[in-house]
Amino acid sequence: MKDGRDAIVELLYTYAERIDLGDFEGVADLFSHGAITGDDDTVICEGREAVLAMYTGATRRYPDGTPRTKHVTTNAIVDVDEDAGTATCRSYFTVLQEVKGAVALQPVISGRYHDRFERADGEWRFTTRKMIPELIGELGHHLLYPYAR
Repeated sequence: MKDGRDAIVELLYTYAERIDLGDFEGVADLFSHGAITGDDDTVICEGREAVLAMYTGATRRYPDGTPRTKHVTTNAIVDVDEDAGTATCRSYFTVLQEVKGAVALQPVISGRYHDRFERADGEWRFTTRKMIPELIGELGHHLLYPYAR
């Protein structure tokens, strides 16, 4: 059995892997009991169906079914309260993208995640992911809408 810290880090990496594979159903599964907020704590979407709708409606996918990205998550600072079954994590993200014939490999956005987790039935899960974008590049090939800074 993984300790809480290992389970939390695995959730961070699972999110990145699923979004890069274009597996928005799998991303939504991670938030079945959670919400995604903006940097001002405004809830953007909450629950599986709302998260699925957000990623499907916002993220461009290419003929291979992926967004042609690599979400790199680093600098994870994890704080676990095993007795309470809660945890928090602060981490950095950098999204790289390459679209053959259109965009050379480049970072398109980076910032921080502030995540909250709970343990239910022995499994850790997201309760909140706060997305804090800080450095914004060319998102026209990544998002389906113009990104307002």
